Amino acid sequence: MDVVGIEQVGLEQVELIAVAVGAAVLLLALVVLWRRRSAGRRKSKHAHESAQERAPPVELGETYEFGVTEFADHHSGKRVAVGKVEGFVVFAEDVPGRVSEGDVIRARVLSFNRGKTSADASFVGSA
Repeated sequence: MDVVGIEQVGLEQVELIAVAVGAAVLLLALVVLWRRRSAGRRKSKHAHESAQERAPPVELGETYEFGVTEFADHHSGKRVAVGKVEGFVVFAEDVPGRVSEGDVIRARVLSFNRGKTSADASFVGSA
């Protein structure tokens, strides 16, 4: 085998090693992403289970102040403000369009979901 042939074999080995290293880096990145996602799911599941075990910090018919964290389409089909009272999720309906994320509102609790992990409420006013 001449020098050109040896260089060609060496170049092919270098290319093969580069492909293998690239594949290993990609595999490692996928494993890291999967573990992060799994950790987030475990944390969310734990929070959900904890919420099911405790009594709601709100009572039916009472009015509470909370910050609007986001707006969502609730099962009612209406746009609702989402916020939390002591970590407990409250969905407030009939919120005027002038209310934005970050605004503090008052809402009266009307009902709980089946597991009492969230409540539906009606907008009373801005705080």
